[in-house]
Amino acid sequence: MSKKNARIETLIEIIKNNSVGNQAELLRLLADKGIDVTQATLSRDLKMLKTSKVPLDHGEYAYMLPDALTAKITTPAKSSAFDRHPVSGFISIEFTGNLGVMLTRNGYASGIAYDIDMLNAPEIAGTIAGANTVFIAFREDVSHELAREILSQIVPVNDVYKPVNLPSDK
Repeated sequence: MSKKNARIETLIEIIKNNSVGNQAELLRLLADKGIDVTQATLSRDLKMLKTSKVPLDHGEYAYMLPDALTAKITTPAKSSAFDRHPVSGFISIEFTGNLGVMLTRNGYASGIAYDIDMLNAPEIAGTIAGANTVFIAFREDVSHELAREILSQIVPVNDVYKPVNLPSDK
């Protein structure tokens, strides 16, 4: 096993088994396991793993891994967009006007928003992420079909989109 793979596996184990809220603490825990790494390398590893910081009940934050890294990934027999995006965390998207409201698994929103921003798509004005929701502002006159096409580069929006049935005003 390469040094990097061993470091990544150790980092995953630490995040899974500890409530770690900052990189200094992660560096110390890695050093305790015999892995000396720079803060810059740790930052790249955390980004590559698509970790996010989520709020805890007592007001502090802790790193969280995408669910696919904490459980075994099962591959469906037939090919789908989920094969191309196995760690996306995407649940659904709904459009209203020029806004997209994307629901994600808890802790995935900031990573997905970052990936959307990195597309540098001129049709997207910007994103705002919470723990499990991404607001996507599209420029005027961008159709919902074009928006789905752009987002499908990152998440499987066309495979699971289901419009929300709102109650009537009776």
